[in-house]
Amino acid sequence: MEGSNPMDDMVGHVIAAQQEGIRTVRSCNLCEFSSGPDACICLITWNMNGQVSHEDLAELVESKRKFDLLVVGLQEAPRKSISRMLQATLAETHVSLGKAILQSVQLYIFGPRDSESYANELKVDKQSVGGLGGLIRRKKGAVAIHVNFRGIRMVFISCHLSAHAHNVEERNSQFRHISHSLFTKSKHWNPYAPPAQLTVWLGDLNYRLQGIDTQPARKLICKDLHTMLIGKDQLLQEAERGEIFSGYSEGTLKFKPTYKYDVGSSDYDTSHKVRVPSWTDRILFKIEDAGKVKAILRSYESVDCIESSDHKPVKAHLCLKLNPIHDQ
Repeated sequence: MEGSNPMDDMVGHVIAAQQEGIRTVRSCNLCEFSSGPDACICLITWNMNGQVSHEDLAELVESKRKFDLLVVGLQEAPRKSISRMLQATLAETHVSLGKAILQSVQLYIFGPRDSESYANELKVDKQSVGGLGGLIRRKKGAVAIHVNFRGIRMVFISCHLSAHAHNVEERNSQFRHISHSLFTKSKHWNPYAPPAQLTVWLGDLNYRLQGIDTQPARKLICKDLHTMLIGKDQLLQEAERGEIFSGYSEGTLKFKPTYKYDVGSSDYDTSHKVRVPSWTDRILFKIEDAGKVKAILRSYESVDCIESSDHKPVKAHLCLKLNPIHDQ
């Protein structure tokens, strides 16, 4: 189109709200905002299967930290103090800005060491939808943190929804319940407060592959043809039906399904259940007002070298730019 800005065209892949499904966006290696981003966010989700080590956490957050905010959503987290372990790992570059915990469902946000002066309006909430806590550490539900970082209002939600392929409607219902309940039940809730400009869901959403048996799925994965399985993903199917995640975006599923692996390896499930591999672990985001905030997805990937869980962690890198015309 005559007079169009290539940068706006690219960013448009990210921010347009859709009613008929999740918008799949391509990732690019660089933040190409002309004046630099206002916030670069590293997002991590991981079902830990009750296990953790300093080595795994160090691998997740890396040593070259080219991000402002680090957001870590965990499911089936062990009883050990993950917060202290993360703070020790990040001590040279980042400090804790907030955390939200619902037994084994957890969420942590870290910012640059000087960020406390421009990270404010911090609020936390949680919403249970069942599951088993205690020793089993398989609580289902969500925890959320709201923060205003450099003038951009953000909400991050770490969640763990119901398991098993046949529980699609239950997962849909849990998503809707969590969406409608977070930050609306508190006595401090202000219905007139401006909405978040960025909302991110990260977690073990537990949607599976449907309409394919485990061996045909594994053969495609072994041949690096796993993108042919995307059409069988329950999450994308339900979003297409308008049941969940209206207006959200997600990076392309270029990585292999992240569940279920034999612990201690990168081999898919060899138990008697021989589960169908699935993309249970996801990161989705929504920009509320494209005129005020622009976004670029730099990466969306799994961390396959970590083998202590039956899930692989998933990471995304998102860069945001506040339009100065609308800056309030």
